[in-house]
Amino acid sequence: MKSPKILLFDLDGTLLRDDKTLSEYTLQTLSKCRKHGYLIGISTSRGEQNCLVFLKEMKPDILISSGGALVRRNDKIICSSAFSVRETNSFIASARELCGTDCEITVDTLDAHYWNYKTDPKEQDKSWGDSIYTDFKDFPYEALKICMEIPDPHLAQKLCEHFSDLDSRRFSDGDWYQFTKSGITKEKAILAICDACHVDAANIIAFGDDFADIGMLKMCGVGVAMGNAIKEVKDIADVITLSNEEDGVAAYLEKWLC
Repeated sequence: MKSPKILLFDLDGTLLRDDKTLSEYTLQTLSKCRKHGYLIGISTSRGEQNCLVFLKEMKPDILISSGGALVRRNDKIICSSAFSVRETNSFIASARELCGTDCEITVDTLDAHYWNYKTDPKEQDKSWGDSIYTDFKDFPYEALKICMEIPDPHLAQKLCEHFSDLDSRRFSDGDWYQFTKSGITKEKAILAICDACHVDAANIIAFGDDFADIGMLKMCGVGVAMGNAIKEVKDIADVITLSNEEDGVAAYLEKWLC
């Protein structure tokens, strides 16, 4: 690959341990990399406000959130793409017609993360931080990303067919689907970052573990799969490191860069 300039990390199952913390070893290693001149980037399906909860000790130079719908370099928004208020409500209404009025939904907006879970997700997983409960009736905000739990994949496909201007991805750990505006991916976000930073994708080392990371790992100079990654990610990766529980990111960086 070309000389690396950007290090780009997925969060869940990659940079974060299973308890949603960053180990001291990982933080120290990232600090060393930054001193060596590497830009530190995050590329995650989580909404921006939610993922910042984990990054208080390492403010990233680059932040790709909501699966690529919002892209920042430092404090500047490079690009964003959201469903309009009308589109957001139309999609939620169609989803409830197809999947039932009680289907579980989350929405990322520019400023917050909203949910209608039957049980408070913060009781199950404190990493959801300041998520806001809503019934999504006449929801007044533009949605960067909408996620829904849909046990039947045929219904998910049927929902997509109702709308021409959206893309969907399934998460590997359950029946949850992510919906964004058409063409919104981590790969497209990376191209925007490359333009803003005046680098090539070949100058990026990317780390990931799930379906949404496959395109990112394939397009960057080096794609590193975590030891806990799904088979599909490992199959396309250039390198497989240790698992997130074993600080696989730090182990790779210590060996090759620091």
